[in-house]
Parts: sequence; C-alpha cells; structure tokens
Amino acid sequence: MSQVTQEMKAKAEVYYGDETCREKFTLLLEEKGLPNGLLALQDIQECGYVKDTGFVWLRHKKKRDSYKFQDVVIRYDAEITAYFEPNKIKNLTGVKAKEFMNIWVTLTEIYVQESSPSAPSITFKTPVGLSRSFPVSVFKVQTDMFNKEVKELLADKAKDLGN
Repeated sequence: MSQVTQEMKAKAEVYYGDETCREKFTLLLEEKGLPNGLLALQDIQECGYVKDTGFVWLRHKKKRDSYKFQDVVIRYDAEITAYFEPNKIKNLTGVKAKEFMNIWVTLTEIYVQESSPSAPSITFKTPVGLSRSFPVSVFKVQTDMFNKEVKELLADKAKDLGN
C-alpha cells in the first residue's frame, strides 16, 4: 500500500520519467548535504518532494537488488519514502541491506557526520539501533561520470526501442 496520499501529492513537486527523476533526486541530495550517489536507482517512474515537510518518494517498476559496494546488497522496494533534513534522511521505508550473514535488515535512517572535514562519514541505521558507517566518498558520484552513465543508459534504451 502506498504511503503517498493524494493530499501529499497535491502539495508536492512531482516529476515523471527516469532521467528527470534522477536529475531532481540527485539535486535534492546535494542540496541537503548528502552524497549524490546515495540510493542510486534505475527506471524511476515517479518522484515527488513536499518542500514544507521534507517528504520524498520514489517509485519504480519493481523491487530491485543492487550491489552498492564491498559485499553489501541493497534492496529497493517499488516505492521508497523518507523525510529529508539537512545531512539526514529519516523515517526511510522501502530500503533494505544484506551483508555477510545473509539477513535482510531494514534501513530507517541515514545521516552524514562531519567528524573531520577531510573525511566525513555516512551512517546507516536500522529500527533496532544497529548502525554502520562508511566514508561519504563511497557514495559520491563524479557528476561528469554520472552524466556519462545516464547518457549511455539512455542510448542503450534507445537502441533497444529501435530493434
């Protein structure tokens, strides 16, 4: 069941299509002081942002697993919701992680700590208080590289549609 109500949608900036949603979501991450490669999704159909409350949602076609780094697998539900604040995502839904023990854990909070200016860290927290931190640099995508990847993805899709 969707957490996005018609009332929320009426108050939101809503965007459609993968390229537009990725661009808007990346800009929002950067605006809130979060790394631009966080929650890297593909095939986003709809995204929205309620500026007054910080509520954000992303919808894509189906659940998807993604290897983000090391041996961690990230699973995205078809709908992801959260509240954004500066340097923080809270009340996150629709994102799980699995590491070496093959147990899926729900992630509910993500925040950036400026513990040292040269090496800020990003922490992922579960509902039971377990957390794990990584260097922010792991989740940053060079803008030129990101744009190149998006262009390549779009070119591949155009080829698929042409055949």
